[in-house]
Amino acid sequence: MTRRLSLEEATDLAARAARAAGLSDEAARSLARATVSADAHGKSSTGFGHLPDYLAALREGRIDGDAEPLITSPAPAAIHCDARGGIAQLGFDRVFDDLRRRAATFGIALFAQKGSYTTGELGYYPRRLVEAGLLAFAATSGPALMTVAGARRPVYCTNPFAFAAPVADGPPLLIDQASSATAYVDLRRYADRGEALPPGWAVDADGRPTTDPNAALRGALLAFGGARGANIALMVEVMAAGLAGANWALDAPSFTSGDRSPGAGLTVVAIAPALLAPDFPSRLKLELDRLARCGVHIPGRRAAAATIELPNELAAEIERAAAP
Repeated sequence: MTRRLSLEEATDLAARAARAAGLSDEAARSLARATVSADAHGKSSTGFGHLPDYLAALREGRIDGDAEPLITSPAPAAIHCDARGGIAQLGFDRVFDDLRRRAATFGIALFAQKGSYTTGELGYYPRRLVEAGLLAFAATSGPALMTVAGARRPVYCTNPFAFAAPVADGPPLLIDQASSATAYVDLRRYADRGEALPPGWAVDADGRPTTDPNAALRGALLAFGGARGANIALMVEVMAAGLAGANWALDAPSFTSGDRSPGAGLTVVAIAPALLAPDFPSRLKLELDRLARCGVHIPGRRAAAATIELPNELAAEIERAAAP
C-alpha cells in the first residue's frame, strides 16, 4: 500500500521532518526540495528512501544542522565551498545563481565542495543547471563501500557521476550512474525484501562473491565492468575528493554510524553550449531521435511527476519524525 502526495505536500513533510531532527530552516528547505525532486524523477532510493539516513545522521551528529557553508572564489570561473559538516544541497543552493551567471559569462564554471554529508541524488545538481540552459557534469565521493580487482578491502565509495544536456522541445538528457555495479541503497532494498542479489554485484566480508544482500552489506560492492569501472571510480575520486579537498574514501567516516561527517566531496562543472553551438539543443534532439530509432535507450528523458507515492510504512516513519 502506498500514500500519494502532491509535490507541495511532500516538500512540506520532508522539511518538517528535517527541522524536527535539528536542521536549520533554510537547510531543511534545501534538503526537502532535493528529496522531492529525486522521487518526482523516479529516484526514490535517493529521495524519500534516503531521507531516514539524513534524519538519523542529524540526531547522531553526522550532520551539523546549523552548519554555515564557507564559500570562496579562488578564480573568476571557480567557486569553492566548505560545507562544514552540513548538507551538500545547502551550499549548492547558495551558489546556484552565481554559478549559472559565471558559466554564461565565461562559457564554463566550476563548483567544488568538501565537508558534507552524502549528496543525495547526484542527478539533481546537473538537472538544476540544465533547466537554465547549461550543460553540466557532476561527480561525488564518500566513504569506502566498493572494492576492485587486486584490493583486499573497500577502497572507493560508489563514486557516481551525472551528466545533463538541454534538448529542444522536451526533457533534458540525463545520465546518473554509480561506478559500482549497483548503488549501496539497492543492497538495503534487497535485504529488506529478502531477495537475492544478481551475481557480480558484491562480495562478502571475506572477499568472496555473494548474492546474499546481508553478507554484501558486511562486505563490499564491486565496480561495474571490472577494470574499466574501477578506472572511472578513480577518476571520480580525483574529481570529487581530490579537486574539492574532501576526504578520500579511505579516510571518510561512515554515513550510517558514528558521530562524524563523512566529509564528502562534490564537483560540478557547468558549460554554456550556446556560446559554442547556438543550435545545440535542436541538434541534440535530432541526434537523440535518430539514436532512438536505432533502438538506443536514451536515459533520463522524463518529465517530473506531478505527485509521488510513498510506501505507507515509510510515510508513517517520516510523519512520526516530523511530529512536534
